[in-house]
This record gives sequence, structure tokens and C-alpha cells, in this order.
Amino acid sequence: MSMQITEAFVQQYKANIFHLSQQKGSRLRMAVRSESQVGKRAYYERLGATAAIKKLSRHSDTPLVDSAHSRRAVTMEDFEWADLVDEQDKIRTLIDPTNPYAQAAAWAMGRSMDDVLIAAMRGNAFAGEEAGTIVALPLAQKLLAHTDAVPGTPTNLNVDTLRRAKGVLDAADVDPSIERYFALNSSALQSLLKETAVTSADFNTVKALVQGELDTFMGFKFIRLERLASESVFFEGVTGDILAAPGSTLANAKHMLAWAKDGVLLSVGKDMQGKIDPRVDKSYAMQVYACMSIGATRLEDAMVVDIACAQ
Repeated sequence: MSMQITEAFVQQYKANIFHLSQQKGSRLRMAVRSESQVGKRAYYERLGATAAIKKLSRHSDTPLVDSAHSRRAVTMEDFEWADLVDEQDKIRTLIDPTNPYAQAAAWAMGRSMDDVLIAAMRGNAFAGEEAGTIVALPLAQKLLAHTDAVPGTPTNLNVDTLRRAKGVLDAADVDPSIERYFALNSSALQSLLKETAVTSADFNTVKALVQGELDTFMGFKFIRLERLASESVFFEGVTGDILAAPGSTLANAKHMLAWAKDGVLLSVGKDMQGKIDPRVDKSYAMQVYACMSIGATRLEDAMVVDIACAQ
């Protein structure tokens, strides 16, 4: 059984179980493409752009255009959560904690789902017939947060950097009808809210401050997320371009993410499933159990932008 259950005993004068502050489930699931998957690994086919051929004469031969096919692989990952509630616990606490435990399990699963999606957006994708080709997020899809006036000095998130992230997606001709999202943490949000262009109605037709939250700006729907990765980056000290090899270094940069919905795939083998059953081998304690099988990948690199911020 959970060794912390005694903290809820009657002697603590508590009549209920209260959840401590935490992210309650997934915040990214509805912001990505979702597909069902059967089997440990699945492949998702991609079709590249082609060009039309100009007809130069009457009755000319029909041209043959070779369409560019490629694929991305998704491998399932399994997640579990379980805790026990003894019958004696219910008596001592005067409550039945199984329902709050089930809720905690669902929230934990959702957070793990977000972790998988974040890793897929920033990490390696796998391509080829047998998923043998590793595809890193290209440097062109990585930005350093800075102002246009001083590009070699890293900053927290600002409007100049937002504009450049939008520019990366636009330059790749990402369909503007596809929903665009931006994941940022509380520090980046506070930095962004200080910007006149975000808070002024002259620049933003959407109300920027609604109970202290930024909703939509520059075509992005914002999602506050405290689980974003921290990783040092190399950058060019004059232009601010992200480098693969050592250059100027921003230690422990916090990585915000901008993406178009169809560019990131969540593949679900088994959706979140929960059970509450007695465990005969544990003195008939009630076990709260949850599991899921999921995977994720970048379907298109051009639809994801990684932004390193100084915080």
C-alpha cells in the first residue's frame, strides 16, 4: 500500500483527500494529430510536392512525374500506474480514497503523454523502410530568442522571436488553415506579456490579458506548459543562429515549441484505461490501476520550431 496514506488518517483532522498542485492531464493531446495504431511499430506515409511540366507541342508524349514518397515510423511505449488502498485505510480515514487515486492516475498518464509529445517534437524521428534512418530536427527549425536589435544576445521570449518563428513556418509554405500552437512556460509567458505589441489593442485584436493569460497572438494558440525541456545550446555570437558545433553557449536554455497541428502525430495503441479491483495477494486491498500504450513522431520537420530561451 502507499506508505503516505497514514497522513490522511483521522488524527490529521482531514475529511477529504486534497490533490496538491499539479498539471491535471495532457495539455497537448488536442493540439496534435491523433491516429490509432495496431502493433508495436507503425509507418505513416508522406507525399512530397511535385511540379507540373509545361506542354510544348500538340500531341506530345504524356509526361511522367515521379511523386516523392517517404515515411515516418512510430514505436509504441507502454505506461502503467498503480496504488493500493487497504480496507483498514478506509476505516481509519473515514473516506474511500479510491476515486481520488483514479483521478491522480489519469492526470499522471496525461502528463506522460505530454512528455512523449515534447520528446518527439524536439528529438529524432525515424524514417526509411525499417525505420533505420535517424532524422534530427534541422538547424533551420531551431531559433534563439533575441531581439532584432541585438541578435547575438539571448533573451527570454519576445515578440521579435515570435515573429521569426512564424516566419519559419510561413517560409516553408505551411498551410495557414492548419491550426498553429505555441507551448511556453510561465517565465516566457510573463516576459511576453510585458511586450507592448502583445498587450496593446492596437497590435492585437484578440484580448491578450484574460485573467492574466495570453490566448492567441500572431496566429498561434498558446499553451502554458511547465514540462518543457532544458538543454544548453550553441549559437553564433553575432547573428544568433543556432549551431551544431561549439560556439557561444547558452547554458540550460528553456526550449519553447511552435508547431502546426498536422506536423506532430500522437499514435494511440491503447488509450488510457483504468481499473479498480481487489488484490487477493495483498489482503484484498483495492488496487487502482491505469495503463496506456502510445507513441509520437514529427510527421514533417518544417512544421515544428524549437525556440531556446534564456530564463
